[in-house]
Parts: sequence; C-alpha cells; structure tokens
Amino acid sequence: MSFSQGLSGLNAAAKALDVVGNNIANSQTYGFKSGSIAFADIFAGSVGLGVQVAGVTQNFNDGGLSFTGRNLDIGIQGKGFFRMQNEGGGVYYGRNGQFDLDATGNIINKTNGLFLTGYQATGTPPTIQPGAPVGPIQIPTGDMPPAASTAGSLTGNLKADDTNIITAPFDHEDAETYNYTSQVEAFDSLGNKHTVKLYFVQTSAGDWTAYARNETSPELDPTGIEVPPTPFPLTFNADGTLNMANAKINVKGESFNGATPLDLDLDLSAITKYSGDSTMKLKEIDGQAPGKYQTFIVGDSGEVVATYSNGKRQTVAQIVLADFANSGGLEAQGNNLWGETPQSGQPFLGTSGSGSFGTVNGSSLEASNVDMGQEMVNMIVYQRNYQSNSQTIKTQSELLQTLVNLR
Repeated sequence: MSFSQGLSGLNAAAKALDVVGNNIANSQTYGFKSGSIAFADIFAGSVGLGVQVAGVTQNFNDGGLSFTGRNLDIGIQGKGFFRMQNEGGGVYYGRNGQFDLDATGNIINKTNGLFLTGYQATGTPPTIQPGAPVGPIQIPTGDMPPAASTAGSLTGNLKADDTNIITAPFDHEDAETYNYTSQVEAFDSLGNKHTVKLYFVQTSAGDWTAYARNETSPELDPTGIEVPPTPFPLTFNADGTLNMANAKINVKGESFNGATPLDLDLDLSAITKYSGDSTMKLKEIDGQAPGKYQTFIVGDSGEVVATYSNGKRQTVAQIVLADFANSGGLEAQGNNLWGETPQSGQPFLGTSGSGSFGTVNGSSLEASNVDMGQEMVNMIVYQRNYQSNSQTIKTQSELLQTLVNLR
C-alpha cells in the first residue's frame, strides 16, 4: 500500500510541476491567466491510499496593462471577456486583446482568426440602435457622405460699453454700418461649403440687432435681386444674459451647384452683453463635407470610432464584454480561449464600465498575471514533495528487501 501512496504522491507532484511549468512558459503571453493545482486525499474506509489531483483552478485576476499605441490592441481591466466567434457561429471567450483586420474589414483575433463581436452601428448617420444584435464587428471603409447643415449655435459677448451708436441703415458692404462681424462655415446637401457672416449693430445704448447673410449664395427674390438680411433684435437682461425665448436667427440661400438651398438656424442664446471686447465663436454646427475614410481607433469606452478626411469622427461599432456567474467553471480551449460549460453558467453581456463589467482600454494590452516569484517558490515546494514521495517508495523497497532476506 505504501508503494501506491508514494506513487500517487509522485504523480500529483509531477502534475503540479506541469502546472507551474505552463505558468512560467506563458508568463509573457498577453491575457494569460495562471493556474493553480488542487489536491484531494484518497481513503478506503479509515485507510489513506494517497493523493489525487482534484483539479486545476485558474486565477482570473487582472494582469498589468501596458500601452502599445497600436489601434488594434485592446486591454481589459476588471471583469469581463472578449466575445469571439468562428465562421460556423461557435462562441469563445478570451482576454488576449491582440487583434487584426481581415480583407473585408472584420476585426479578428490575431492568433486564430476568430471574429470579435459587438454591436454594429447602422443607419444614416450610423448609430447603435437599442436592442441591436450581437455579431462580428466590421469597419466600414467607405466615404462619409455629405450632410446639409440645419442647426448650429454660437457663444460670445457683445461689448456693453461700446460707445459707437449706428443709426445708418445696415449695408453689409459698408463697415461703417455695423459694430462687429463674425462668420461660420456651413455645408449644403452636396457638401458645398457656405460662408455665413453675422453682423452685429448697436442701434442705441445697450440695444443690439443681428443680421445673417449667406455670402456664398445669397437669397434672391423672384426677380433675381438679393433679399436683404432680416434684422434680428437682441434683448438683454440687466445681468447681461439674453432675454429671449427664441433666439434663433435663420439663414437662407439659393441653390449652389445644384444642391438643396441652405436653410440654417443659428442659436444665439449663449451670447452675453458684458463690458470688454466683443467676441464671437461657433459652439457647434451639424452637417459636413464628404470625407474619405482614414483610420479608426478603439476608445476607452469600447467604442470603435472611424475618422475621415473632413475632420469628422463617427462611431461605427461598440465592443461587447461577456461575463459569467462562475468564471472558474469555464473550460480552457487552448490559444488563450475559454468555452462555456454548465458549471460556468450562461454568459451575460454588457459594455465597458457598465454594471459589474470592467473597462476596455484602447491601444493597450493586458499582460499575463503570472507571479514569477510565487511560481519559483511553488516549483521548489513541488520538487521537494516529489523527492519526499520518492523517498517513501525507496524506504518501502528497503523494508521489503529486509523481509525477503529473513531466513
């Protein structure tokens, strides 16, 4: 019986050394999770028969995060796994965030070509719809179409202590008929750029009027004569803020190069009247010129954002994360992948930073969580354990030899 006990100890120590060796071998594998061995005793009634390996438990604690600067490197900190699938629809989970693009723009796992999954943006402009299906993420490399500007807003200040009162009729060609001017750029349905000028006139002490004119394609009357800009009085409170329920000035224009005529509302509600210089700048405006696809980035929220030559950015997809009630029940599949089992439970999905999920970090990779110091200590302990078990076998052999030699 002592032989079987010692032999079981040798086998258990050898398997423990296998686990340590595998941990050390993968200490530089991105997203690798170290394993630890669990032992259990073997009994027949009250007699101990040795030891057995109860299983190998994986440590899913975070590895360190390192910045790589590469668009397709993605790291996770906290709970969650990348959800990936093969061409047949088989689903796998992993933490190795080294990805590439295939010929059709799908984001694929670098080691085995599995498709990274998430929510794909759809529509014009592309948006991620509530309840969107989870599937392979594809980067659209087509051009961004133009969009007409319909709304914008300005922020700034009109000089409260301006002493220049203008009583002459407004004329955009005569700088003596206005106090201050600013301009914004807008786009029509074909992406043509329009310069919209805004003129501000102080008609009496503290009273201002705004005019807006489309410099690129001014609005014309039926006879072809330009329609003068409509005056837009601005009423301010005593604290210098604008006192108007509707502070939107409309800008119209003629069709330019066959495009739909510009029809733009500019919100002036953020303008103030304080002492100091007059200033004015564009806060925001919709619409854009056509743009060529340039590249994409993965943001720290897990959003995949494409960039275009017109300076615009557009969210094209959202990476999903998967987690399990018992991640220790996942089955290792090799290639740094795990599969769902009855012990792990079914996966639940979420996005970066939502609920109990960790965060996705773009241009970064999660290192292995192997603790080399601990592994070296474990190796020494298991080696001594192996030697001790071999010694029990040797001792039992010597006892049997003594019995054989009895006469």
